[in-house]
Amino acid sequence: MLGICMRYTPNKMEAEDTLQIGFMKVFDHLNKFEGGSLEGWMKRIFVRTAIDGFRQKQREPTAKAQEPEEHHAIELEDVLGQLSVEEILFAIGQLPEGCRMVFNLFAVEGYSHVEIANMLGISDGTSRSQFSRAKLLLKEKIFTKHHG
Repeated sequence: MLGICMRYTPNKMEAEDTLQIGFMKVFDHLNKFEGGSLEGWMKRIFVRTAIDGFRQKQREPTAKAQEPEEHHAIELEDVLGQLSVEEILFAIGQLPEGCRMVFNLFAVEGYSHVEIANMLGISDGTSRSQFSRAKLLLKEKIFTKHHG
């Protein structure tokens, strides 16, 4: 579950806080578990806990997003095979929060942009643009690491 929390938070300390809050929710709502996959039910709680933390931070006036650097014409898939899982997770973790949340929800968890929009309180167009921006930033980070 810590791995899920780390995908959605900017650092290990916040991931651990999210993990703790998530486990409190799991124990508080265990009586509502109706069978099926306990792990899947718990994962959904941890993802939603991370989203709640993200939404709370978005309401704070200090939240700013970085602008992507110059775009290089490379395909992300071409270099992914050269990277370790840790390098990929680190690059995703370096994304601005909005991009990281949308990227994880869309590319990792498999939610649609409409579902993401509902979860995060944004439009589906914003979800799509955040996902596109995340891909550009990941390309930039990977290009810089392997060609810089």
